[in-house]
Amino acid sequence: MIDPGASADPALVARLRAAGCVFAEDEAALLIEAAAGSEAELERLVVRRVAGEPLEPLLGWAEFAGMRLHVEPGVFVPRHRTERLAERAAQEAAARPRATVLDLCCGAGAIGAVVLARAPGARLFAADVEPAAVRCARANLVPRGRVFEGDLFSALPGELRGAFDVIAVNAPYVPTREIAHMPPEARDHEPAVALDGGADGLDVHRRIAAEAADWLAPGGVLLIEASDEQAPVSAALFEAAGLVAAVERDDERGSTLVSARAAASS
Repeated sequence: MIDPGASADPALVARLRAAGCVFAEDEAALLIEAAAGSEAELERLVVRRVAGEPLEPLLGWAEFAGMRLHVEPGVFVPRHRTERLAERAAQEAAARPRATVLDLCCGAGAIGAVVLARAPGARLFAADVEPAAVRCARANLVPRGRVFEGDLFSALPGELRGAFDVIAVNAPYVPTREIAHMPPEARDHEPAVALDGGADGLDVHRRIAAEAADWLAPGGVLLIEASDEQAPVSAALFEAAGLVAAVERDDERGSTLVSARAAASS
């Protein structure tokens, strides 16, 4: 048996460091915690980590906006830069009584979890096309939120059309040619459907822009993450669809968002 509270074995730290783990001491402590006292389980986890598997699914959770969210192997791990998108969605939801919110391309439901924590009066819905992501999102959001499996807006009940005060989207936006240059934790262990945005990275943005106005309530806003270079193009897509779009940048976290707002009812 190992003591989960003990300092990490220097040999364990050295194994992780040799495998390229930059924060080897921290990772060793987390893996010891996850092993829950079992030397055999710790060795199994370390072998998988040294082989290049992402840390978070090995632990069973990812830290996001101060919360531990359930994640499984093969599921997109929420990035810290996306915390800005989640915060903005929660801010918009909190400004409306009983806001109806959609976490689209929800992955593990990280954005929805922040909305529920910071805008507790919101009605939250989430959707993703990837079954493992839907399973994780349900673990993180149900019973306070409802999670649907399917392709973008087609996953949703028709009665929600025109109902959303806030739609938050972290759609795939990596250009296909760039996936080969991503870190192996993402490239080899996360689903391509969560990463590949097509030739310029904006294929899914185009599909969302084509339908977004039909799903937003009057005065509702859609918030979508993009790269700094893509954002003006994405904003133009939403402008062409009849929404008022703007680019928001957070240099501290390296986050760029496009906000697209529907006209208020007259």
